[in-house]
Amino acid sequence: MDAVIPPRVEDVAWIPLDDPSAAGGSRRAAEKLAEQLGFPESRVAEVGLAVTEIATNVVRHGGGGALLLRAVHLDRTGGIEVVAVDAGPGMTDVPASSRDGHSTRGSLGVGLGTIGRLADDLDIGSRPGRGTVLVARFRPLRDDLPPVPDAAGITRALSGEQLCGDAYALREEGSRLWLMLCDGAGHGPLAAAAAREAVRAFAEPERPPAGPVDALRAIHGAMSGTRGGAVAVAELDPDAGLVRFAGVGNVAGAVVSGTTKRSMISVGGIAGYRVPTLRAYDYPLPPGAVVVLHSDGVRPRWRAEDLGPLPRRSPVIVAAALLRDEGVRQDDASVVVGRAPGADR
Repeated sequence: MDAVIPPRVEDVAWIPLDDPSAAGGSRRAAEKLAEQLGFPESRVAEVGLAVTEIATNVVRHGGGGALLLRAVHLDRTGGIEVVAVDAGPGMTDVPASSRDGHSTRGSLGVGLGTIGRLADDLDIGSRPGRGTVLVARFRPLRDDLPPVPDAAGITRALSGEQLCGDAYALREEGSRLWLMLCDGAGHGPLAAAAAREAVRAFAEPERPPAGPVDALRAIHGAMSGTRGGAVAVAELDPDAGLVRFAGVGNVAGAVVSGTTKRSMISVGGIAGYRVPTLRAYDYPLPPGAVVVLHSDGVRPRWRAEDLGPLPRRSPVIVAAALLRDEGVRQDDASVVVGRAPGADR
């Protein structure tokens, strides 16, 4: 069934985790979001406890970091996704660290075990010396989660800004997976408004794009009258074993397979204002490969080796790790990661 995966236009609930008191603020924010989403009182308390443990672990074991709290669509139910990142010592054995009683600091060692029992889904990516990314998802009622989507993105606003000028959207058309990322020109509300128009045009349910160039043309028209921006669209076609890519402006795209990173071509111009003749380029999509799009708020010189085993984790783990390691604070930053449906991990 063709479907538009609801986009997360603005990820603004980034909470710094730089001292022990941050755990309390994280818990209150999580409980407030759970209440707004209609979680039962008992489940609100469970979400608060899990987020307290997550924040405490980041401060105590990761040396500090940040936590992203956001509402997501899980099947037909509204849910909560928590993404925690740190640049601490990392874990050499994640399963062992997740067992009750395991501790590296003389504590009871029940934190990760508690989180795993309270969350509907938990994924952890960690590399010794590089830090840890943890993703936990919660539904209002404890039951089986639908499969985790093989595409995810994360945005982070320029330091001091409330709104991020970057946005992204995802959609599925049969076996094909589509990724779109827009970096609105400049920063703040006007850049965010331009990016929202790109999301609206791309996610139009009555008009599935015929290809990346067709999608870019629709986005270009929708962004007319805004500040415009840089836009990239990738179509992952596992049946053909190809990625079809078209980009305008300074938005980067790459296919990562094993230790190989193949960058994709984006042409100059500004969507919504001035674009050259558009053209899509085809790239091989090997089994197990992931496709990464990111704005210029993420340094482009990262290597496939820098990701280590992370591409085998969920896409949000890869996106969060890239944003942590290569994102710059002097610009809006965003990363979108997709894996073709059915690809081997």
